[in-house]
Amino acid sequence: MTEEAKTCAPQADPAVSVVGPDDGETIDLGTTRMRVLEDGSHTGHRLAVAESVLAPYTAGPPQHRHSRHDEGFYIVSGTVRFTVGDKDYDATTGTLVMVPPGVPHTFANLTDQPAVMLSIFTPDLYVQYFRDLQNVIADGRPLTPQAGIQLMSHYATEPATDLT
Repeated sequence: MTEEAKTCAPQADPAVSVVGPDDGETIDLGTTRMRVLEDGSHTGHRLAVAESVLAPYTAGPPQHRHSRHDEGFYIVSGTVRFTVGDKDYDATTGTLVMVPPGVPHTFANLTDQPAVMLSIFTPDLYVQYFRDLQNVIADGRPLTPQAGIQLMSHYATEPATDLT
């Protein structure tokens, strides 16, 4: 049996993961607070889910593309501006935005109210990126465009435009 087949096979005794409203790992990214609801450890690393609260006027990341994972965003409350290539979409409460690999995208909260969204990563590759990003911020190291590009590159992600 191949390694890939082993990871996709059903578990003999699967464990159910229940994350309550006050549970989950918190990742502080300055104007964004993320709560990891599933980091992939209960899904064979096929899926990760996080809740993010974007403070008012949060600019968001530079436009980027992922080569190895899909990313989905479900807007729980507020309005989030998604820029996909050169098109803007204002996603309001109840909107789902799915971004397949290779598609340039970014998001921002341009309003004076917080916005809450659920992010889905399949596979779970990108959760560790946010942990590493938090460590850079917590250590007081400057997050220069070059440092951001280097960090993204560890997670099959690259900027959609030249940031240097």
